[in-house]
Amino acid sequence: MLLQRHGSSAKCMSSRHSRQSLMSSRRGSLSVTRSQKKQIMMWEALREAIDEEMEKDPTVCVMGEDVGHYGGSYKVTFGLYKKYGDMRVLDTPICENGFMGMGIGAAMTGLRPIVEGMNMGFLLLAFNQISNNCGMLHYTSGGQYKTPVVIRGPGGVGRQLGAEHSQRLESYFQSIPGVQLVACSTVANSKALLKSAIRSENPIIFFEHVLLYNIKGDAGGPDVYQSLESAELVREGTDVSIFTYSRMRYVVMQAAQELEKKGYNPEVIDLISLKPFDMDTISKSVRKTRRVIIVEECMKTGGIGASLSAVINESLFNDLDHEVVRLSSQDVPTAYAYELEAATIVQPSQVVEAVERVVGSKLAYV
Repeated sequence: MLLQRHGSSAKCMSSRHSRQSLMSSRRGSLSVTRSQKKQIMMWEALREAIDEEMEKDPTVCVMGEDVGHYGGSYKVTFGLYKKYGDMRVLDTPICENGFMGMGIGAAMTGLRPIVEGMNMGFLLLAFNQISNNCGMLHYTSGGQYKTPVVIRGPGGVGRQLGAEHSQRLESYFQSIPGVQLVACSTVANSKALLKSAIRSENPIIFFEHVLLYNIKGDAGGPDVYQSLESAELVREGTDVSIFTYSRMRYVVMQAAQELEKKGYNPEVIDLISLKPFDMDTISKSVRKTRRVIIVEECMKTGGIGASLSAVINESLFNDLDHEVVRLSSQDVPTAYAYELEAATIVQPSQVVEAVERVVGSKLAYV
């Protein structure tokens, strides 16, 4: 706003009053901006995403075990039952194949269901519905049906949750044609990605890590969305490309701090999209550093890292100066005992050792 200078005191008073009003309005907008940027937990960000999309689109609904009255096992749907009622936030029986089939059927008829698995390991009971129906119906119907469904819930290795509750199912679902896999890792991208997933015409399997629900960060506003098929450059570097996702992002960044002290400069990329891979970002990084380490919580045999390693070797072999190194969980059921549990998954010290082995001693460059 431009304020002209005037000669009369009355006009000066009016001008001063206008400036004061402008400053007040700016302070007001600033306070709103600050309140919008207050730090929240990931489960709150996910809840905000669902709430905002349900407000905008009456076809969005939620179903699953204890998502209604109880508010979800990790409170991601807390309070939504009171706001939207039991026709849009539906408590289901403990029958994964039943409510998964119901959600896919609802998507076929024009709704946009969000199906929560209380634990992603339980969704193995609905594997038939996810594979034979969710992933294939658009194709087998000749395009007559779409299944815009989001399948989401907690997974990964927690803290002493035992083998059945410490499943990493990314690789199980990766081989299903017709579905996309997305793994969130921060407060900001969890909200933006979930909002994009709800709006997608494709079936999305949305992985949330059980140990990330209570991390804090800034969440975007109601109009912030994020591409479901793009990786995120977490740390720019030159020595080696470290590809990771979900909770392992934090393990890698912890290792990166130690590596910096030793003179190394690793590049860290959060894959986010586990299917399809963002090969543009991946290729650009590999051609720059010429060395690759993949860090994952998934199992080594048939895991996400195995698929990514194969793609990199097939398409970027001549750009590599070292073989691709994979750091993955051991191919054993996750133990309940804390020490044994920690021994089965990748630790920061292993990432540091891998970088030193792949890049070599930094003393050689001095």
